[in-house]
Amino acid sequence: MTPQKLLERMAAAVAVAALPRPEPEEEESFIGLWVTADGRIRHELLPDGRYVEARDRQERAYCGRYVITGRHIDYWDDTGFTADGDFVSEDVLHHAGMVLYRRW
Repeated sequence: MTPQKLLERMAAAVAVAALPRPEPEEEESFIGLWVTADGRIRHELLPDGRYVEARDRQERAYCGRYVITGRHIDYWDDTGFTADGDFVSEDVLHHAGMVLYRRW
């Protein structure tokens, strides 16, 4: 990782940490479909704490569980892979170097 990229990620983390924590019912508002701008990656956050990630034409590329704490999300894939992300607004999710947007 380049020093510039590291600084960008650190700045994003500081910005997220400064956001007010949502109330528990707001955490539920993050449930739904999140999609990259090009539509290639799609995360469906289900109300039961499970998620399904589609990649291109593979509709169930990854499945697992998730937990939202404030504006942070942790993923545990059924194969053992872990990942996380941050909701930087009500409609934008930063996850693993990607930006996903809420699809209504």
